[in-house]
Amino acid sequence: MTPYEQIFENNRRWAEEQLKTDPEYFARLSVEQRPDFLYIGCSDSRVPANQIMGLAPGDVFVHRNVANLVNNVDLNVMSVINYGVRHLEVKHIILCGHYGCGGVKAAMIPRDLGILNPWLRNIRDVYRMHKAELDGIKDEALRYDRLVELNVIEQSINIIKTAAVQQAYLKRGFPTVHAWVFDMRNGLIKDLRLDFQKTLREIQEIYDLTGV
Repeated sequence: MTPYEQIFENNRRWAEEQLKTDPEYFARLSVEQRPDFLYIGCSDSRVPANQIMGLAPGDVFVHRNVANLVNNVDLNVMSVINYGVRHLEVKHIILCGHYGCGGVKAAMIPRDLGILNPWLRNIRDVYRMHKAELDGIKDEALRYDRLVELNVIEQSINIIKTAAVQQAYLKRGFPTVHAWVFDMRNGLIKDLRLDFQKTLREIQEIYDLTGV
């Protein structure tokens, strides 16, 4: 059996196990989703959203891309945020990066990376914005970790800049945006403690899209 064929065998066994544990599992899963969480993370295969959060299918609406970027001209991530906030009415948006991120590492290297250049420039912009802090960290590994964290914070702020989030929060009091980093070295999630309400107030001094 090839690795590809093994996937279907794995799927069959998984489906059987779910039904043994809960005969109504798939009946419930097939009903329209109403997750409380929107997770925006990195495409890295080592960071499975549901598993690290200990949640089941149907609990998390997920979007992933290289280095967990929220670019305002990326219609993919903007559509996910809009749908998650306005239609699914998620209560929490989680921007989750991870230590050891290849995209962040590539952005630290002064080299032409072809088609990746415009994408990774978003991370290089984060470095430029926080250059004094980052250049003050002499240990390269620690500087790398800190850029991962700063990228998460800046991408979380980009979420707060969106009209969907600002208008929904004004109307319903949610969603709240959270900034996380997953540490593959110990399997734990680190909450960067983004102060959502304070950040929202600061953002709306320039990016107010509520129409109020």
